Amino acid sequence: MEKAIEVENLVTHYGDREILKNISFSIPKGSITVILGGSGCGKSTLLKHLIGLLKPTSGRIIIKGNDITKMNEDQMNEIRKKMGILFQGAALLNSMTILDNVALPLHEHTKLKESTIEIMVRMKLDLVGLSGFDSFYPSQLSGGMKKRAGLARALALDPEMLFFDEPSAGLDPVTAAGLDELIIKLNKVFRMTIIVVTHELPSVFKIADYVIMLDKGYVIFSGTLNELKTSDNPRIRMFLERQPEEEKYSPDDYFKVIAGE
Repeated sequence: MEKAIEVENLVTHYGDREILKNISFSIPKGSITVILGGSGCGKSTLLKHLIGLLKPTSGRIIIKGNDITKMNEDQMNEIRKKMGILFQGAALLNSMTILDNVALPLHEHTKLKESTIEIMVRMKLDLVGLSGFDSFYPSQLSGGMKKRAGLARALALDPEMLFFDEPSAGLDPVTAAGLDELIIKLNKVFRMTIIVVTHELPSVFKIADYVIMLDKGYVIFSGTLNELKTSDNPRIRMFLERQPEEEKYSPDDYFKVIAGE
């Protein structure tokens, strides 16, 4: 397996609280890898490390033979030019048209002519199904269309790696399924390495080639989707089968605390 990213002994703290607990795994090149887990397990924190927005307490993240945890901001910006990122809320600038939002990375990082940039932007908008919406503003788009516009901007510089943070959040099932299909299409057509952070099981089962599962700051699984489905780990089974955790306290205990007993 050719590796796009290697994470070695990563440890992260927020103050005194340990969030990621000595985790190690690899992300295969050219595949769709899902980072899976419940709320508060460390998924979003891990994503911020992978794109260089956070520095860990210790450990290494290797991309193309380089440890990005040791890079300064200028060095990291060069790496980010090969990354596309779709944030959870799309992060579009409301004062700019969709065309101008998508063109922003091209203006920032290239010296292309305006006419060339406009052609490239229209190609990216067509790719995500937004042809003809270039003069619209974000406030004029639905939630799903905003996600697609954010994706077009993430694709502007033709990245080698594409990151998604909870892409289905806030979307209805039909719109979410359409976005899943688009993720699969991008992977198949461009052989792009795609990393998706989510807890949405329908999306996981549809798009994932490879899965990294976190639980309470630990990696409890790293492998193919089929291996995940057949795992006998009780924490994994609980998550996949949507079983609630056992309550530590009964309602009677709660009322006793209130009554001061």
